[in-house]
Amino acid sequence: MGSLLILSSMSLVILLLIWSYFQRVPLGDNPSTKASVSLPSPTAKLYIVDLGERRYEDPQLVIASHHDMLSAVLGSKEKARDSIVYSYKHCFSGFAATLTPSQARQIAELAEVISVSPSRTFPLHTTRSWDYLGLRYSHQQPTGLLEKGKEGDGIIIGVHVNGSFSYIGIWPESRSFNDDGYGPVPSRWKGTCEIGVEHPIRCNRKIIGARYYSKDADPSEVARDYDSPRDANGHGTHTASTAAGSLVSDASFHGLGAGTARGGAPRARLAIYKVCWGSGRCGEADVLQAIDDAVDDGVDILSLSIGGDGYLPASLGAVRSGMTVIFSGGNDGPVTQTLNNDVPWVITVAASTIDRSFPTVITLGDKQTVVVDAVNHNSVSPLYLCSDVNSVVHCSCSAEDIHSRYVVGKIVLCADSGPAGNFDDVLGILQGAKAAGVIFGRFPRSNLLPCERFICVLVDKDISIPVNALQLINHGWVTTGSSPVVKVSPALTSAGIPITSPRVAAFSSRGPSISYPDLVKPDITAPGVSILAAVEDSYEFMSGTSMACPHVSGVAALLKVVHPEWSPAAIKSALVTTAYTTDAYDFPVEAEAIPRKLADAFDYGGGHIDPNKAADPGLVYDIHPDDYCNYFPCTNHALSLPSDDIPGLGTSGVDNKRMYDLNLPSISIPDLKETPVTVGRTVTNVGDKKSKYKAVVRSPPGVNMVVEPSVLEFKASKQKLPFKVTFTSLHKVQGGFTFGSLTWVDDGGNHTVRIPIAVRVIIVDSFSDTS
Repeated sequence: MGSLLILSSMSLVILLLIWSYFQRVPLGDNPSTKASVSLPSPTAKLYIVDLGERRYEDPQLVIASHHDMLSAVLGSKEKARDSIVYSYKHCFSGFAATLTPSQARQIAELAEVISVSPSRTFPLHTTRSWDYLGLRYSHQQPTGLLEKGKEGDGIIIGVHVNGSFSYIGIWPESRSFNDDGYGPVPSRWKGTCEIGVEHPIRCNRKIIGARYYSKDADPSEVARDYDSPRDANGHGTHTASTAAGSLVSDASFHGLGAGTARGGAPRARLAIYKVCWGSGRCGEADVLQAIDDAVDDGVDILSLSIGGDGYLPASLGAVRSGMTVIFSGGNDGPVTQTLNNDVPWVITVAASTIDRSFPTVITLGDKQTVVVDAVNHNSVSPLYLCSDVNSVVHCSCSAEDIHSRYVVGKIVLCADSGPAGNFDDVLGILQGAKAAGVIFGRFPRSNLLPCERFICVLVDKDISIPVNALQLINHGWVTTGSSPVVKVSPALTSAGIPITSPRVAAFSSRGPSISYPDLVKPDITAPGVSILAAVEDSYEFMSGTSMACPHVSGVAALLKVVHPEWSPAAIKSALVTTAYTTDAYDFPVEAEAIPRKLADAFDYGGGHIDPNKAADPGLVYDIHPDDYCNYFPCTNHALSLPSDDIPGLGTSGVDNKRMYDLNLPSISIPDLKETPVTVGRTVTNVGDKKSKYKAVVRSPPGVNMVVEPSVLEFKASKQKLPFKVTFTSLHKVQGGFTFGSLTWVDDGGNHTVRIPIAVRVIIVDSFSDTS
């Protein structure tokens, strides 16, 4: 793998894997290839073959080696060329090919093959948020990291998008992608601009590249999408503009959240890679090809708001080439062990709130008022309570409970049946029944969902609300009259007022990692609730870890400008170790759940992102990219795990070494027993040439934690010093994870370098010793 190329002028390309609603001709090694794969037999399917590191620098030689290997199994070069859908030739060597199970098994038995596995599909995962993060303009001039990082000028960001939200391409005509004042496209950019067929796009000096892929997509999904990189739904445009949108004054959603919309690195360049189609399904083979192309195109920061398991080996190859890779963590919270994309070389992002609210006044028929937080810009009057207007029984808002002749033109009062209640389903039912709107009492989720031409007010059933609004509406006045009415006033915007923030959003997926419990994941949290950004030629609010991911990507772009010599691991360390865990009033950051709780490392990793402090972290925990190969298969000398698809067919496995020995800015020990565990770390001085740091230890409950040495004295910049942390259990119990931290503080108090600690004390590996 190539080493990181340091350039005096860098471009931040946003790699955007996106889904849409109409069709395209696929991108591949052969431009004339049809969009969908023609299967040679009923049992054939698309398999991904991982061959590890490239044996040749010339991509054409890599492709030829793939054809040679496959022709030995299929019988001819012609059959091999027809079978191969993608050749991965830049960040790793491998290919996606249409094979029968027996053919896949034959390939898996070859000595040079690391793994063969069926291609999978994965689902898809501002005016205020950047000011909230401290990246501000003063008298129209950038300040802090925004100034030091030259607003991302010269960096190329690549964005993949997925998760619970749909990401569908790019709308290049949006004002957020205006290229006024931009110089020529960086000469090192090697990518292309595929304009497409249906609703084609045009690139400019802001959006410098665009590709689209559908060879691993369901043809029925592709048929409902644009035949180009164009965004048909708005989510791809929203994410790209959050990371690197140009400055746009007077942006708002119907007057709400009004201000100047911009990305975190507003002078960065964007490259768009569309891989998700129709309902938001993203083919694994397409994603791997897009990452492989991004490496060769010249992307600096790879931002992927997309579900999955980290897309090994492509993401590892990208990091080994010098690219910083950032993933959304998923939207399946607040349940534990729901995290996506948990491999150690990427930055996995959780979502949290900002200090902005939208107070909406609900006026009842008896003139009582309730103030709730809702993105509502309409006002209507009749209210309908399910079953009987005089009843106080809450409506489930199921299809069986709603009949169009009763709710036409009315506002419906609904109650969430539990934490898994789905407002999207309710909304669809009510709109189909021609209701005028809905007041939906739900369990806390933080995200506010705007509705166009439909009144929707989401009322959290939360003890933080002084009066339970749903009960007040229901018991306080519905029973007092035969024709109850309600007025929902348009929302107002309040920002910067004393609102408890940040809070980890309820939907944000939580750790620990199921696959790698000796890692702390997610790594960090960033704004992801009610984020205003570009959608087509307007601006809308969206929520999700998909919105949080591009916030971190924009900051990473700025850091890359300020510190072009930093490795991906150093950038990750700077973000994690400078994150904060208390709010502006020194209260601990909370995590939305049922009930709400204090956030821990499996909610937000190191804490909430602090861009300006990340520019000057003092110390970093650096990792050479090849160190990951001690734990993950970079060559064919790797373990294999059984596959459920074909007995004996392997997918690449993880070595049995403990990953808490990686030099990560966190420590997780999932099985501390009676024998103490000692973990080593090394920090690199990136601050003052001469400095002294002292260890501040906060041991997890039930654990004794000792740091040796407890003082680190640096005599030069870039000097590395090792230390060890020993963990000893204080009780013989079969316990759960508890949390602590280790913070290095310099003598002047200018740098505090904190890493999160998670430890689980156990007696035996299983639940209980039954011997």
